[in-house]
Amino acid sequence: MKEKYLILFLICTLLGCNTEKPADDVNEFPQELVSFKSYEGNPVFAGEGDSTKWDEKIRERGFILREDSTYYMWYTGYKERTGDSIKYLGLATSADGIKWNRSSDKPIHSSLWVEDVCVVKSDSTYYMFAESRGDTAHLLTSTDRVEWTDKGALDVRLKNGQPIGKGPYGTPAVWHEAGIWYLFYERNDLGVWLATSKDLKIWTNVEDEPVLKMGPEKYDQFAVAMNQVIKYNGLYYGYYHASAFKDWREWSTNVAVSKDLIHWKKYEKNPIIGQDKSSGIVVNDGSQFRLYTMHPEVNVSYPSLDSAR
Repeated sequence: MKEKYLILFLICTLLGCNTEKPADDVNEFPQELVSFKSYEGNPVFAGEGDSTKWDEKIRERGFILREDSTYYMWYTGYKERTGDSIKYLGLATSADGIKWNRSSDKPIHSSLWVEDVCVVKSDSTYYMFAESRGDTAHLLTSTDRVEWTDKGALDVRLKNGQPIGKGPYGTPAVWHEAGIWYLFYERNDLGVWLATSKDLKIWTNVEDEPVLKMGPEKYDQFAVAMNQVIKYNGLYYGYYHASAFKDWREWSTNVAVSKDLIHWKKYEKNPIIGQDKSSGIVVNDGSQFRLYTMHPEVNVSYPSLDSAR
């Protein structure tokens, strides 16, 4: 058998065949986007751990934007004493993305249950896509990062324009490009759907089936949900959390790549972060991407190529 492949290789060499992998395949998952190592000082942010505080615990996906050398992190806090404790929105800031200061000892928004947030800045407005009670996706807007106005639940439609079926539609992750808003959302974490909008009022499914499905590998066999989409070197990268367990007792952080936001290829070495560290997003610190996992506490990882960390 070895001799057979050797003969084929020699024939191909003589005929000038290209035996190298296409550049697109080689560069689909650059190491700076998929290979990270944990910061020794983790966690960098967590709940207060004080039952008298509104953010005794933090949960789900927070979101970080870096602007003018300041990091802004929106996070969800709650009291542990009851399982139905309302989830409020908080804000913390940092000069280095490591040492964080809460902006207030109170929530910055308290009229609405807010968790699993994604923040997109367009012109001078900040758009927050968040999950509210019942895993219903909402839109909030702000011009100063602190004061937020709830614009109501997102109106998501099937491809034919009819409303989607009743039930949860949460963990909204949004990408904005060329005047089109792309909404990735999950339904019971059983898949990721994609809907688009031009006016932020009506969202229409691109397909009525998930664009990112569970499995077939074990690590995401029982749950998937998108956390963030970025564009890098002409390709789109979706960071998503997943579970290999039917009872969702443990989660991981994973990545997939796409050329069109519709068709996704999962990284063959997923998960990129395990050990129940999920809700991962990447943040460009000015020289490289850092990976923050946001649940059940905030941890940061640096590219493993960076030997200084």
